Amino acid sequence: MDKVHVIDHPLLKHKLTLLRSKFTDVHSFRELMQEISLFLAYEATRTLPVEETYCETPLTKTTGYLISSHLISIVPILRAGLGMVEGLLKFMPMAKVGHIGLYRDHETLQPVQYYNKLPQNIKQMEVFVLDPMLATGGSVAAAISMIKEAGAKKIRFLCIVSCPEGIKALCEAHPDVEIFTCVIDSHLNKEGYILPGLGDAGDRLYGTK
Repeated sequence: MDKVHVIDHPLLKHKLTLLRSKFTDVHSFRELMQEISLFLAYEATRTLPVEETYCETPLTKTTGYLISSHLISIVPILRAGLGMVEGLLKFMPMAKVGHIGLYRDHETLQPVQYYNKLPQNIKQMEVFVLDPMLATGGSVAAAISMIKEAGAKKIRFLCIVSCPEGIKALCEAHPDVEIFTCVIDSHLNKEGYILPGLGDAGDRLYGTK
């Protein structure tokens, strides 16, 4: 659990409550997810390496620091992970964006891959994997395995809502990956949904149910 970081902030709790509400419309849900993703990005980037650089202010010369623009990759797990991308890009506009397509078989609850497109030099990158929900952990673990197979070694996972079952599964599959989440909810129901959760994040993002 030393790799699990729960972001505790009053504004975040406020926005998370609005995101959970079944009365929140599609447009507001998208905006809230992007805003919440900014909070996650802020915490998850605390240990990013920086390079010293020369900087001249209007008054004098000084030393500054920059994040290497070619060393950051954002990888959303389709489709719900897309809702978090814009939030991170506002924070890190220099980042490259890959995509992994997985869906969960509702009978077996196992992940099924249908798309994989990652940056070519991902081996050297700090990778931020995005999915709003960490439920069973199967899809996230599979996605991270695919990213590791491509050569990436520095991986962080960002989610909005998680649960003990998903955290346990992901930590067992990838003990080296740090997890950043807004909340750890109670448990999974028999259909594999987080309770209290916020419903199906993909359907709520795109108004498909």
